[in-house]
Amino acid sequence: MSDPPGTILGMRGRAQGDGSTPKDSRRDFWGVNLDAPDAHALADFYGELLGWEIDKKDPQDAYLTPPDGVAYMAFQTNHDYVRPVWPAQPGEQQMMLHLDFEVTDLAAAVEHAVELGAEEAGYQPQANVRVMLDPAGHPFCLYRAG
Repeated sequence: MSDPPGTILGMRGRAQGDGSTPKDSRRDFWGVNLDAPDAHALADFYGELLGWEIDKKDPQDAYLTPPDGVAYMAFQTNHDYVRPVWPAQPGEQQMMLHLDFEVTDLAAAVEHAVELGAEEAGYQPQANVRVMLDPAGHPFCLYRAG
């Protein structure tokens, strides 16, 4: 089987662009979907934090995309959502994933996240990383490379 013109095959059944196709015409989007007690509130938080656009809000979910690239973040309302505990504790809801965001000014990024409703986790495992908790309790890391 040969590759379709202008694409590189990655995951079977999924074409990957070569950079020549405009973002809105591509069909190789990927993303993450987070449960939350209020999908719209969490989408608003991450939209402000990252400067990403809210592309769609439905009654139970919302979607964000960056100004470039093909990633997205989606949020769905789950009325039975249980806030994860960080660090993990036996018998408690554990995180299923966490997001990492590289920053150039760690202190400024932490301050901005807190202004938007995040909190700094009590346990911080590394000096160049700050574990934060979004308003729904999902851990995410702000880190300075190097």
